Amino acid sequence: MTILDELKWRGAINQQTDEAGLTELVKEKAVGLYVGIDPTGDSMHIGHLIPFMILKRFQLAGHRPYIIIGGGTGSIGDPSGKKSERVLQSMEQVHHNEAAITAQMERLFGQDGSFKIVNNYDWLSKISLLDFLRDYGKLFNVNNMLAKEVVASRLEVGISFTEFTYQILQSVDFLHLFQKEDVQLQVGGADQWGNITAGIDLIHKIEGNEAKAYGLTIPLMLKADGTKFGKTAGGAVWLDAEKTTPYEFYQFWLNQDDRDVVKYLKYFTFLTEDEINDLAKQVETHPEKREAQRRLAQEVTAFVHGDEAVTEAENISKALFSGDVAELSVSEIEQGFKNMPSVDITAEKRNIVEWLVDVTSIEPSRRQAREDVNNGAIRINGEKVTDVEAEIDPSNHFDGKFVIVRRGKKRYFLARVK
Repeated sequence: MTILDELKWRGAINQQTDEAGLTELVKEKAVGLYVGIDPTGDSMHIGHLIPFMILKRFQLAGHRPYIIIGGGTGSIGDPSGKKSERVLQSMEQVHHNEAAITAQMERLFGQDGSFKIVNNYDWLSKISLLDFLRDYGKLFNVNNMLAKEVVASRLEVGISFTEFTYQILQSVDFLHLFQKEDVQLQVGGADQWGNITAGIDLIHKIEGNEAKAYGLTIPLMLKADGTKFGKTAGGAVWLDAEKTTPYEFYQFWLNQDDRDVVKYLKYFTFLTEDEINDLAKQVETHPEKREAQRRLAQEVTAFVHGDEAVTEAENISKALFSGDVAELSVSEIEQGFKNMPSVDITAEKRNIVEWLVDVTSIEPSRRQAREDVNNGAIRINGEKVTDVEAEIDPSNHFDGKFVIVRRGKKRYFLARVK
């Protein structure tokens, strides 16, 4: 099975410019290929991850992946998928984003020298306006550019000349890597088809029609309910652990619909066909066990954040479900309680009834607090407290940084010692 056969089985190919030619190429040699990403933010989200999973599969199959960090194109703005003009970022912000995304790529692709990160600012910034117009602009037909979906979709609301030229700059990227690094394949999302084919056309015009350059796009990822993949009620799911904690990341994958989980196993994990088929049977026969979702969460979280993050996420999940939170680490508490009700407190010792009412406002009144304590409805740091004369000492657990309260079966509160 070639890498292309595997991608077909995984449902990861949308369009190819020359399927027969690319099939022969991957059999003949270790192919140079690239995916580009503009540094429009300081982290990728899981939507960005989709084409880079394809790049990673090529890497594991022995091919030569290149990643373009678009320091040049990112300062211009890609009109793809946008209904209005992008707001230009300062170059300082662009450079900050470049560094952050580069660090994420190095975690995903390793540091063994089997892939290369390049920045298109290094060559695009050296092209003068006159050279751009004479050497490249002359080779692009405006009528053809207007017909590209990425531009045509913006004609009613308008598109600036700056964003209109984006496809030329991306084409120059492909030409540059073709000439300097023997890169023959560009991979991108379905919305990049016009830009990719424009790059191949440019290579053919300069290097001749026999030049072997190819394009491959991946399908638009939609959930079973027809909505766009990767969005939650809280917004995007980020690869940056500060924006989306590894626990939240793990939970996102764990909570996937039975109708989607097998597709996501094919797209986002490196499990074999037999392993995924076994998990698919589990979904059919024992969906309540959610084995496929759990394996999906483990695999993707390990790929993005490492094995230790999986262990932490599972510790948090187990502790919150059982109520046994006493063994959680400070880091695990920060992750697991990030979006739960919280209050700042001092390290002062107080009677439990006073503390629940006057210090934290967890209970609405002292009468209610006494009743809940007497009924065993209050747990402090995982321990049931039934004595209304008990004392809360914030320094007793979690390095004196937190007090965890559970009221009833599921309502958690976090008190942070300031």
